[in-house]
Amino acid sequence: MELTPRPLSTAAPTRRAANAAALAVPPAPPEPWAPAELRALVHAGENDSDACERLLAQAARVQGALEAAVGDGLAALCLGDRLASLGFSCLGDYAREALGIGERKAQAMAQLARDLRSRPVLRQAVVAGEVRVRAAQTVVPVATGDAEPGWVGRARRETVRALERAVREARGGAADPEEWVRLRVALSPSDRAIVDEALEIAGRLLPASRRPQRLEAMAQEYLGAFPVEAGDDGAGRAGAAFRADDARARREHREARLEEETEGWSFLERPAGVSAPEVLWDELGGADEIDAELRGLAAKRDAWDALLGYCAYAVRRSGLWRVAGFDSFEQHCKERLGLAARTVEQRAALEKRLWQSAALREARDRGLSYEKLRQLARLPDAEIAGWVPRARTLTCIALRDAVDERDEAQMRAARKLRARVPERVAELLAAAFRAVRAVEGCLLPDGACLVRVAGHFVETWRPHVKRSATRGQRIRARDRGRCQVPGCSRAAVHAHHVDARAHGGGDHEANLVGLCAFHHLRAIHGGYMRVRGAAPDALVWTVRGRPFRAGAEVAEEGGLLTQVA
Repeated sequence: MELTPRPLSTAAPTRRAANAAALAVPPAPPEPWAPAELRALVHAGENDSDACERLLAQAARVQGALEAAVGDGLAALCLGDRLASLGFSCLGDYAREALGIGERKAQAMAQLARDLRSRPVLRQAVVAGEVRVRAAQTVVPVATGDAEPGWVGRARRETVRALERAVREARGGAADPEEWVRLRVALSPSDRAIVDEALEIAGRLLPASRRPQRLEAMAQEYLGAFPVEAGDDGAGRAGAAFRADDARARREHREARLEEETEGWSFLERPAGVSAPEVLWDELGGADEIDAELRGLAAKRDAWDALLGYCAYAVRRSGLWRVAGFDSFEQHCKERLGLAARTVEQRAALEKRLWQSAALREARDRGLSYEKLRQLARLPDAEIAGWVPRARTLTCIALRDAVDERDEAQMRAARKLRARVPERVAELLAAAFRAVRAVEGCLLPDGACLVRVAGHFVETWRPHVKRSATRGQRIRARDRGRCQVPGCSRAAVHAHHVDARAHGGGDHEANLVGLCAFHHLRAIHGGYMRVRGAAPDALVWTVRGRPFRAGAEVAEEGGLLTQVA
């Protein structure tokens, strides 16, 4: 098997034609290597392994160019009522459901595009492919005014690590972006019942909140009642997440040493530069035209994404990044690929699951979006095939909720509680656990501490949670506190009459649906969206007279196009 990068056209008469050839859909990835084959290729010094790494670097360069163009389009779509006219309340929902791009990724792409509008020198360098996206995101906060050309010059030649350090110094030691960590504790059935009640009460106090926000509220309540200074129990820091600062300092020292020893990895072949596709977003007629252009760019991005994921997993799994002189795969992503490490690592993790699961590969080949594949990858291999038809009829947000419910049932059976929380919430929980140990006067395990925190929250707030509910509260509770417009991730704060009372509609539950304020006041009453049918399971949504799909397939039932939320 031979892996060779697609050559960039040198015969094209213009730079634009050559760039179009570079952005053309790449060849399909070959059949996956087994882990033993990967290691053998690298250890034997075979050319195939080097070609895979070079192809990864080139795919990342194309990916960065496409993301720069998509970011411009997303920023343009946020102007005026364009998102509302497409049926979406926020950019994250549109990107996830329509383009298959994660919410945080889309927000970062659009924000960079907005920032670059006031930084013409940096923008030109990014569009021309001279400064990669990751480097641009690093210097954007300080590349302003007269300082912009200097920072652009540094972004062209310096490593991301060096840029991050320089930016921190220029900003007076500003904090790094927040990281996420995992909480996992074992609970007996009786203890789990206490924690579940606390989470349920927190959910009623914070409608549509997810587990991290509810755990945060529980920890804040306990610390408000039993404040202690960190370390009063003599236990010191709790958990690996609280040793991150020391780990970062050691990692940065190793990375700096490798940069110096390899002279910035000068022995590696540099990928060819690729300019961002030229799209005159300001000259497009409106939301529909912008949406069409974005979907076209996203399709190209998806084609390259498959190749990038294949090569990323091969390079990561084989350890080729170490042979190439990098301290970690994360450093390889930042410096060699010019992409955010989290983005590439998530894609490599999905590729691993695709190699393991034939059902997941078949779903990908039949066009299931990246975001839906990422949710299905959380399931055991034996269950994936049964979930694929359901995934096609659900929006991404609804599929995520369904998989979360499945995970919740599995955790109950295993007597465990797991949650992925921001580092800020993890530190708050650790402080609450130290307070529990101080109050109890003994060194309790984390699970027992969580039960004490939950019990205190229940005792404090149970009397204040109303057992009787208004009609609107009952409707929102039926709809699980979330806006029922397909693909919307916002909390339901209003109960909308499907058939208006002025037109004879009643107050019975089948005529009421929970909506967020944006969809209720801006989309429906603003004339962009309509809903008819019976709540909660037989509603038909239309946007400007057209069926509203929002990333889910539409099934024809009784002559009507019915959107499955």
